[in-house]
Amino acid sequence: MPGDPVARRLRELGFIAGEPVRITAAGPLGAEPLLVQVGFTRFALRRAEAARVLLAAEERAA
Repeated sequence: MPGDPVARRLRELGFIAGEPVRITAAGPLGAEPLLVQVGFTRFALRRAEAARVLLAAEERAA
């Protein structure tokens, strides 16, 4: 989103198109924060921040 400072910061941190993203853990009872891995780096994100990341299902080789 243009002008969205949170989305801009996520891009600066490596949340860019084509980069694999994995959710590795969630807070108690599935709540906040979410522990998200991009490459070899892990980030704790609030759900409102994570909602700005668009994901596509990974295609698996046969």
